[in-house]
Amino acid sequence: MLTNTIIIIGGGAAGFFCAVNTARLNPNTKAILLEKTSKFLAKVRISGGGRCNVTHHCFDNRELVKNYPRGEKELNTCFNRFSVMDTIQWFEERGVKLKTEEDGRMFPVTDNSETIIHCLLQEAQKCNVDIRTNCAVHKIIPNTSTNTFTLILANGALLHCNKLVIATGGNAKKSNYDWLHELGHTIEEPVPSLFTFNIPNNKLTELMGVSVAQAKVKIVGHKLEYQGPLLITHWGLSGPVILKLSAWGAKLLSTLNYNFTIQLNWVPTFNEEKLRMEFDNMQRKNSAKLIINTHPFSLPKRLWEYLLHKAEISKQLRWADISKQKINVLIEVLIKDEYIVAGKTTFKEEFVTCGGVSLKEVDFKTMQSKIVPNLYFAGEVLNIDGITGGFNFQNAWTTGCLAAMAMC
Repeated sequence: MLTNTIIIIGGGAAGFFCAVNTARLNPNTKAILLEKTSKFLAKVRISGGGRCNVTHHCFDNRELVKNYPRGEKELNTCFNRFSVMDTIQWFEERGVKLKTEEDGRMFPVTDNSETIIHCLLQEAQKCNVDIRTNCAVHKIIPNTSTNTFTLILANGALLHCNKLVIATGGNAKKSNYDWLHELGHTIEEPVPSLFTFNIPNNKLTELMGVSVAQAKVKIVGHKLEYQGPLLITHWGLSGPVILKLSAWGAKLLSTLNYNFTIQLNWVPTFNEEKLRMEFDNMQRKNSAKLIINTHPFSLPKRLWEYLLHKAEISKQLRWADISKQKINVLIEVLIKDEYIVAGKTTFKEEFVTCGGVSLKEVDFKTMQSKIVPNLYFAGEVLNIDGITGGFNFQNAWTTGCLAAMAMC
């Protein structure tokens, strides 16, 4: 066995970043990166539509951690040691400049994920990281007398190392964590996070492509609600507000088997009283105009027409001809519009799970296991997940780098 050999299992963002920084920080270390498939950095390649959403332009760690439904407390410790600014600086020092978009997401200026992959590959080659693809691990055997490890690969080969990093990402099945459970770690039940809501056989989906800048969405019968941009799709609802709901409600919505009712408020800046006053003003100012020709509250015309139809108000009516009773119905539709959700759709190809290795069993100053000496974790294999916007990658860069720093 080589002196000071470190094996990192998982060729995703966390594992790759851990490997290159391990080798960089300690040139005398032999860093071996194992990836079970033929391709590494798969999520990096597809993230952001192939542009790679590297991180998020949030430099206040207290605000940054609020974007993680699970892991907020633990990541606060981590981000104080390797932050968003550290990520930006790390890539810029290697010739990769990042840009910030209006919503805070940060991408390479090339708008190409291959820029990030090329940067990481160059660093791996420069630091002599031993990258092995098609190299699945069948079993991990801790050598308790020496606190080292023997790995049995799927092809029967044996590998030995002084320290071991698990960066295998999230997984949808708890059984796929059995090999970690065998080491003594508790596995929190994995369930999907970041998904969209299916609303089958509903006329709303005929408005696919229509979006609103602000809508409030509430899970009926529960306290869970969020406000933000909403997108209507051919299968139901998507957009940042839905993805936030799916992330924070991951466990709840799983227990409901993804069958529940949502209540939509299309005009969250207005309450019932303010809406009634607004409609009174409209009836006075636009009395002779057709209601369809004045779509208020910055609502898209197609959506306004749909809501009028739902309130059983003819679009050929003039404002002066709408009764108070119909106005009351329209107000109800605008602020308490209910839909039955039946199922979910995974958000693009960027599958994210909540669940994984229990956070109580990891020292977040070093990312080392509290149960098995010289065993470390990084990335989504832990029960940590963020909302969309670069937050999951920031978790990967940070935890991967902290493990590397602790091992060297």
